[in-house]
Amino acid sequence: MKWLRIALFVGLLLLLVGCGQKDLQEVKVGEVTRSIFYAPLYAAIEEGFFEDEGLSIQLSTIPGGDKTMTALLSDGIDIALIGAETSVYVSGQNPNDKVINFAQLTQTDGTFLVARDQNVDFSWDALKGSTFLGQRVGGMPQMAGEFVLKKQGIDPHNDLTLIQNIDFANIANAFASGTGDYVQLFEPTASIFEQQGIGKIVASFGEELGAIPYTVFMAKESTFSEKEMMDSFTKALYKAQKWVYEASSADVAKAIAPYFEDTDQKIIEQVVTRYRDQESYAKDPIIDEDEFQNLLDVMTEAGVLEFEPAYKDLVNRSFADAVVK
Repeated sequence: MKWLRIALFVGLLLLLVGCGQKDLQEVKVGEVTRSIFYAPLYAAIEEGFFEDEGLSIQLSTIPGGDKTMTALLSDGIDIALIGAETSVYVSGQNPNDKVINFAQLTQTDGTFLVARDQNVDFSWDALKGSTFLGQRVGGMPQMAGEFVLKKQGIDPHNDLTLIQNIDFANIANAFASGTGDYVQLFEPTASIFEQQGIGKIVASFGEELGAIPYTVFMAKESTFSEKEMMDSFTKALYKAQKWVYEASSADVAKAIAPYFEDTDQKIIEQVVTRYRDQESYAKDPIIDEDEFQNLLDVMTEAGVLEFEPAYKDLVNRSFADAVVK
């Protein structure tokens, strides 16, 4: 009888514990690429911030802005992490269920200028007459890169040889194989190239361009009816954004290391430090109107805007405002 009472007690205890656990709501998130640039998202998952808010994040990497947007529009994912310019392109097509930006993850360009000559005494004028390996046409890295070059008094289409016909995934390999005097690269590739003696980081496009809603979370307007989920998602993100700046670079690197199994942890830490130092990680999820206008200015300079998009039609900052407040 004693063992029976113990068994019944243990069974009752397990039942009570199980009843006390809240079922997590699954949210499918698609990221346009895997990048240390997105550290706050991975930290939010690994540090349990989403679980604390009752969410289970199913993260998938969908290379290419067009493919990520297609997945969002076709309900393959609930939320997309992608360049804000993509929502502008889609809005021009007048979709029945509009795509709305609601939270910002990065607030600068994330690319760096890498020179092949590691002994170069760098100035922007050094690019004149060089061969520059740039990013794909129409993407924010390319538009931001050309915007910065023009800001420095360089005509990217006349003052240098500009190569833009190489797929994003192959740009680094092309430079490593000998193509170009300069290349525009994301981390950690830029730091790895420095470590391997392939090139040298000589400038930051993020520092030169200034604040801009570079990478944001967006969802279809119909998804905003799930107010509790959207609020919980934004709360968890904000916790992670604060944590990434409050924790040490080593702790951040350790937290996100599972997402970069082929990258040395010291390199991850170095990249986190570099992005934090130039404040590439947004410190809160609010998409500021002035910064959004900077984005539109870059797109206008690139000649890709065929209409005048309105901030109020593309951004819903109610959830971000609420969690920050």
